[in-house]
Amino acid sequence: MSKFLVSGGMSIFWYHFFFLMYNVVMGERKRNNSKRIIILVLGFLVIFAGVFFGIQFLTKTGIFRVPGVVKYDESLSETEISELKTIFTDEVDLDKDVSISAYETETRPETKEGEFIVGVRVPVADFYETRTDVNEYAEGEYEEIGVNELDDKVKLLSKNGKYYLDDFNAGATFRVLKIDSEKYNDEIAPLIGDKFVRKYPSKDTTLTFAQTGVTAMSRGMNRKLAEVGDATFFAEKISDFLSSFDLTHTSNESSFSNYATGDNICSNPRFIDTLKSIGLDIVELTGNHNQDCGDEAAENTIDIYRENNIKIVGGGKTADEAAVPLEINEKGNGITFLAYNLSTGGATLDDTPGANQYDEDNAVKEIKAAKERGDKVIVDIQYYECAAYASEYEDNTCDYAGSSAGDQIGFFRHLIDLGADVVVGTSAHQPQTYEKYGDGVIYYGLGNLFFDQIWWPGTTRSLILAHYFYDGKLLQTKVIPTVYDQNMQTALMDDASAKSFLARLMSERP
Repeated sequence: MSKFLVSGGMSIFWYHFFFLMYNVVMGERKRNNSKRIIILVLGFLVIFAGVFFGIQFLTKTGIFRVPGVVKYDESLSETEISELKTIFTDEVDLDKDVSISAYETETRPETKEGEFIVGVRVPVADFYETRTDVNEYAEGEYEEIGVNELDDKVKLLSKNGKYYLDDFNAGATFRVLKIDSEKYNDEIAPLIGDKFVRKYPSKDTTLTFAQTGVTAMSRGMNRKLAEVGDATFFAEKISDFLSSFDLTHTSNESSFSNYATGDNICSNPRFIDTLKSIGLDIVELTGNHNQDCGDEAAENTIDIYRENNIKIVGGGKTADEAAVPLEINEKGNGITFLAYNLSTGGATLDDTPGANQYDEDNAVKEIKAAKERGDKVIVDIQYYECAAYASEYEDNTCDYAGSSAGDQIGFFRHLIDLGADVVVGTSAHQPQTYEKYGDGVIYYGLGNLFFDQIWWPGTTRSLILAHYFYDGKLLQTKVIPTVYDQNMQTALMDDASAKSFLARLMSERP
């Protein structure tokens, strides 16, 4: 029994001993495995952290990120930088650097991403200058102004033969703002929006309006038409020019009649082709000869104009019709065109056709109403004409506005005082001087566009007023002389003759 107990006790002892040793060994192994696992985990974390922060370091993101910086080039003006800083404030957090610069060019550029035309400057000189291009001026004799500062009280010059209001892609200095960023679409575009989108005159937004002088396709022109057979003959040298305007006007004082001869002031009906060939849009009927062929011819003539979509001003089939102002609303511009007769006959005061007789009360009322609408106001006047015609030599008597009967200067200036922006004399058969006065401009007489008086040098000339309207403003009126030859074909005067002639007119201004 005791042996058994001893033997059994030893067994229990060794059992417990080996069990203890097993646990010791296995515990050690587990501790070693845990260490290895910890080491592996720590190693992985170190490698991951190294890669993670290494990428941030190399890409300058995360804790190593450097915010984008706005770099202003020295080509920018202080005003431009100030405007830009209202956008790129200290609170703006950019991901990428932004470089901003500016450049200028003599032709309108095709802007790329991040480029904006932020300025258009045009060359101007004194209103009375006859030189037309900057190349004719010494440094300091002209200046450049923003095109939106332009008005008809200064003279817009061409630049290297390019006139901005005819070309829009040249004749000016274009300033371009350039914004460079790798993330332009994502970061910059939303910030600036339409901040640098500017509106400037363009072909689509600028209304061009050519006003011409006296037209009376009669007498000698009737004889010439019988010879050449084609009424467009008389306009073939000027038709392309005049038809290029949005609106073209003339003051026609001769009605169409089948009884037109070489001796009366009546027009062969085929002369409508002359007017159509110059793209005529507006005919003024303030002349004092429209009744020379009788009332029926005058009424039929008005019907012919309407059939050809030619608007009428200053005349009509009745006095009430003749007195209706012509309101023009095109390309965002409002113009009220008023035309009156104040001369030796031709006006209607009843239900017969004729010109619109001038009435002071009506003029005051009509000009005031037009200004209240915000329109620009053009007033044409059939005044008393200067008849100091000379044969075979030049006579500048009629150049002067005061050469006509009555107080032409005082009366025309009075219309400016009433609120007219432009006053034009459409009775003069020879061009007269022009001037700035008050808040307007006066052109005392435009001369003959189409006529038969080839024997007097003065009566072969006329002035075309090329008006440019933009955004409700008269930006400019360019004065363009014409002359017709012994065939009664009207053409633009060559540059040298035009400058000499305009200088002559300027010397006679009031």
